[in-house]
Amino acid sequence: VQLQAFGGGLVQAGESLRLSCAASGRFFSLNDMDWYRQAPGKQRELVAAVTSGGSTTYADSVKGRFTISRDNPKNTVYLQMNSLKPEDTAVYYCHAVSSSSRSYWGQGTQVTVSS
Repeated sequence: VQLQAFGGGLVQAGESLRLSCAASGRFFSLNDMDWYRQAPGKQRELVAAVTSGGSTTYADSVKGRFTISRDNPKNTVYLQMNSLKPEDTAVYYCHAVSSSSRSYWGQGTQVTVSS
């Protein structure tokens, strides 16, 4: 499974970005699809997760500002990020777990929020 992430960039505080991540390759189905982020000097952290059934989980720091969603037929997960803050600056990684419980990571996309 290959995960390709798109949509990062440089924005000002208060603006929005939408990340997308498409899975390709040979697999039966994907269970959880998630977004993680890693800021310089910090550990990678879970931002948001969505199950194959659509249940979602968010980090407290992004609740009310970020929305995760997925398109199962397209094997794509999205992260709509609104009201961005400088502390959201990080490399964002998509992650997926297949139905055979294998874990896959995308290559990361940089999000930079200026104040």
